[in-house]
Amino acid sequence: MFSELMSHDQLEVTISENPAVLVYFSNESCSVCKSLKPKVEELVKQNFDKMKTLSINADSFPAITGQYRIFTLPAILVFFNGKETIRKVRNFSIREFGDELQRPYSILFTS
Repeated sequence: MFSELMSHDQLEVTISENPAVLVYFSNESCSVCKSLKPKVEELVKQNFDKMKTLSINADSFPAITGQYRIFTLPAILVFFNGKETIRKVRNFSIREFGDELQRPYSILFTS
């Protein structure tokens, strides 16, 4: 479900062209990243299916990681209408994250 980032331009275009975007920063050596990613993927798939998702390997794109001030992995940035709305890093509750996503998501997609 997560699309792998291929270029910096792809990230900018995805954020600007989609009303809701979740960006997941991780790397190969992060065990927390590996265990958390499928849980985030399932949460989005079940509850936020209109949200575009991107996965970024922080080791492959250090400039992007620095530009978005990502210093700890895993990190999740959520953009609504091109603006960073939610930032989660390291260990956090999937349920609480889902609750936090619910309000802005429902405002955006329920009219």
